[in-house]
Amino acid sequence: MTSVTERRHRFRAVLAGEACIHPGSVFDPMSARMAEELGFEAGMFAGSTASLAVLGAPDLILLTLTEFAEQARRICRAARRLPLLVDADHGYGNALNAMRTVEELEAAGVAAMTLEDTVLPRPYGEGGMRLVPIEEGLGRVRAALAARDDPSFVIVARTGAVSVNGIADAVERTRAYSASGADALFYTGIRTRAELDAVAAAATLPIILGGIEGTEVDDREYLAARGVRVALQGHQPIMAAQRAVYETLKALREGTPPSRLPGLPEGGLMARVTREDEYRRRTRNFLGGA
Repeated sequence: MTSVTERRHRFRAVLAGEACIHPGSVFDPMSARMAEELGFEAGMFAGSTASLAVLGAPDLILLTLTEFAEQARRICRAARRLPLLVDADHGYGNALNAMRTVEELEAAGVAAMTLEDTVLPRPYGEGGMRLVPIEEGLGRVRAALAARDDPSFVIVARTGAVSVNGIADAVERTRAYSASGADALFYTGIRTRAELDAVAAAATLPIILGGIEGTEVDDREYLAARGVRVALQGHQPIMAAQRAVYETLKALREGTPPSRLPGLPEGGLMARVTREDEYRRRTRNFLGGA
């Protein structure tokens, strides 16, 4: 086990390093323990996976801060060595809401959170994505920094400006957020090396990227050379888990005996991720008997 502050320092070490890592996408305590066991340097808890896990709903900003923070708390309580990076969307409102978001997520044990400049939730009558003005985005970031209690807690300024407003605006926001006091920059929508080269040249902070699979920037050596320290691979684990549950229920409904179901965990996986040995020791030590 490590303390919350130690986990935050471990995530800061990733940002301060020279390599680019892929975090493990997690959505509940057991998936986080699996990522921890497999040696992922960090876990990623996204708003989209949170909406799926908690509400069974698409990512439409229907989840509340309380629901998101509680699921993050469950993950951090269960995986005591894995630093957790979370997607805090737009901070669940204006700059004051962003401050409350920092307070709740820091108390939950999260190592790092992203705060984006997207207009959320979707306004009436609009079909596309829109960003708040740079001044408002900066206000959110500065408010978040003011709300931080543990200086090791990482606050990441996030923008989708490359795909929404174009590279010129992305570079302008990069310069502004680099000077805001944030600890890192997160970009979505980067598809080409020219785009990444442009923002990396303007950035003075470590970079986190989302959504790069299948693009020309999907090369960890190249990413590391451009200051990218974390690159998301997507959120396949929760998708795979839902397929496994569906196929198991379907097989049972169609008459497959439980003993003949395919794909069930082997090799003591369930005992490990539920910490069965630890709970047995606690039972012996504090309840007596076997």
